[in-house]
Amino acid sequence: MTVLSTVVFADISGSTSLYETLGNERATEAVTQLTQWIADTIEANAGRVVKKLGDGVLGIFGDAAGAVSAMAEMQRKHLARLDRWPHPLRMDIRVGVASGEVVDVDGDCYGDAVNVASRLCERAGPSEIWATETSVLLAGAAASVWYRKLGMMEIRGKAETLMLYQVEWRQNEEPDSLTMQSALISSFSPVDSILGQIQFSWHGVDLSFSSADAPVNVGRATEMQLRINDPRVSRLHARIDWRNSGFVLTDMSSFGTWVRFKGSDSPVRLRRDACILHGTGEIALGVSFSESTAPKMRFQVVGGNVHLG
Repeated sequence: MTVLSTVVFADISGSTSLYETLGNERATEAVTQLTQWIADTIEANAGRVVKKLGDGVLGIFGDAAGAVSAMAEMQRKHLARLDRWPHPLRMDIRVGVASGEVVDVDGDCYGDAVNVASRLCERAGPSEIWATETSVLLAGAAASVWYRKLGMMEIRGKAETLMLYQVEWRQNEEPDSLTMQSALISSFSPVDSILGQIQFSWHGVDLSFSSADAPVNVGRATEMQLRINDPRVSRLHARIDWRNSGFVLTDMSSFGTWVRFKGSDSPVRLRRDACILHGTGEIALGVSFSESTAPKMRFQVVGGNVHLG
């Protein structure tokens, strides 16, 4: 069974030099205590610790906002703890965050998000939190954080480059000084403070949902709020959430979802990824727009607080 989850991988930066400075016994004790503290922090914030790997901890959360907020709060608390530690024992924590479908097998978890979170942790610097664009979109205005756009980067093991963000957690940072994606609203803006409405048209059927109706499930199954009766559409194909005063479409299907915005010739392809719906456009389910018979529905977003540059 696969579940849309947010994976965090946190490890200790500088542990190698610690062994050289303190020796194996004292360094092992210090690293073990810190990894256990990281694990306890994950569990205290409604996450689940999957496993501890030497000086790293793999955890999983049911929602991206909870994961991002928990990791930011962990960094803030760790910074305060470091002030009381003797200099030789001071170690930083770095974190990778990725969202996607995760398979649970006997308590362990597998999936692309697990691999990406680990790779982002490798790339992050001391005290940094790196996250995928999907995690940032799903997290929205997570409490007391801002996002710095890092740009498109290559990730080891991935054929395509990924848009990455750094989660800024330090409370003395000025959010106005950070480079933010125009579609991401500052966390100072109250979540869901602005009502929105999204309208869909499918084979002569018009349906409208407000932000209060979210999440809206899209698929072939009869219990879907937005049912598309076509064999190429998965039973649960996609989900539409109201995040950060905008509608976010998350693909949950076997074969993907394509989004084409009005005025753009390049559709956005989603494979267990997410994107913000804005303005008007079309969504193709299961097959791309290049297939003339593709199941397509039109959408129009009214209201909300998403502005694209």
